[in-house]
Amino acid sequence: MLKKFASDALGLSDIGKIIDPQDYDKTDADDYVRHEDNEEIYFLIKTKMDEYCFTNLAIIHVDGEKATSSKRTLRRFPYSQFAISDVLLETAGTIDRDIEIKFTLGNVPMSIDVQKDQIDRLKDLYKALLYIAEKTYENNIILNKAEQSLDKAATILHNSRISEANTADQYKALTEFSFEWFKNAREQYHEKDFGRIFEKYINN
Repeated sequence: MLKKFASDALGLSDIGKIIDPQDYDKTDADDYVRHEDNEEIYFLIKTKMDEYCFTNLAIIHVDGEKATSSKRTLRRFPYSQFAISDVLLETAGTIDRDIEIKFTLGNVPMSIDVQKDQIDRLKDLYKALLYIAEKTYENNIILNKAEQSLDKAATILHNSRISEANTADQYKALTEFSFEWFKNAREQYHEKDFGRIFEKYINN
């Protein structure tokens, strides 16, 4: 009990190590990357029990129940479905041997301990995740405004005085235009691939 408390206090319980790119293929997470869809690994942290794999399309968490067990649970968090928020970097104290990066995926909190001497590399991940969080937040605002503008246009048409003979054609035209317009807006502002962000900030 005292040993466990000491380990937790010093940050020794499950400290992760940042894996070098040349060793990605030696990890379990690499087996679940969709290379067929041009998915690439940009950052990978491995602890005794878990692996946290950051690709251009998703975060892949290989969750181990315990260090002595080979049983793993795979969780995939696509950026298009799980927005990143609340990104925090917690540096080490005087007696700590680890640093910590925290963030939320949708409503799933994540907290990863990493070796203290890898702070510079973890800062790169922090900047990339922070940028993705900010970009996603701004894009969602634009998409909401786009949807509101379409609703307003539909209301104006509904209240306008047009002949009954043209009503069906007008609604059909508006529906088709709205669908295509919003589809284009979503393709532009609902990003799925953040490879360019990782390439900008991750210095392997």
